[in-house]
Amino acid sequence: MLYLVATPIGNLGDMTLRGLEVLQSVDIIASEDTRKTGLLLKHFEISKKQMSFFEHNEQYSTQKILDILASGQNVALVTDAGTPMISDPGFVLMREVIQAGYEVTMIPGASAHTMALALSGLAVHSFTFRGFPPRKQGKRQKFIAIDKDSPHTLIYYESPHRLVKFLDDALTILGDRQATTANDLTKKFELVKRGTLSELITFHTEEAPRGEYTVVIAGASDDAE
Repeated sequence: MLYLVATPIGNLGDMTLRGLEVLQSVDIIASEDTRKTGLLLKHFEISKKQMSFFEHNEQYSTQKILDILASGQNVALVTDAGTPMISDPGFVLMREVIQAGYEVTMIPGASAHTMALALSGLAVHSFTFRGFPPRKQGKRQKFIAIDKDSPHTLIYYESPHRLVKFLDDALTILGDRQATTANDLTKKFELVKRGTLSELITFHTEEAPRGEYTVVIAGASDDAE
């Protein structure tokens, strides 16, 4: 069986008991970063063989995992942090495992975008998760514009180096909506900033962003101007 195992996004205390049981019981763990997963396993005193599974070797590693499953062994897939396949590798593997007829299940857990949404104070009954926007400005602006008239709360991930540029583009295209930026979620220095896009631009221009951010923006029917 293939197990998709969610791991903590910061605080290791968020690792679920069932997740630990699965990591302890499987034959091999497929990890986006074996070093980071190694730290997690060491913390919980789990000794288990790992194999590398990341964006640039996903096709090759998928076949290796299919071979492992064919031999009757169990595999756990984990990413650096959070829920597998959510802006992380795993889709190709999941598709192939299903098509091959192997059993697959999931051990749910932490996810940055749902946590940021809950803390944002914006509408939670209907939302659109868009993941990471394109790096180039032209493509990024088109990416944002797709949801300009959407009534759903919008959620994005962004790197610290492009956060202000993304907020600038969002302000230009969406107007000065209410929004929230969140990073270091569940960690000691968790930071959640709420305000208009223009206010958040000012804050993050004055305070250099560090670490990946989750950005939550009000939908068109909510606070758009």
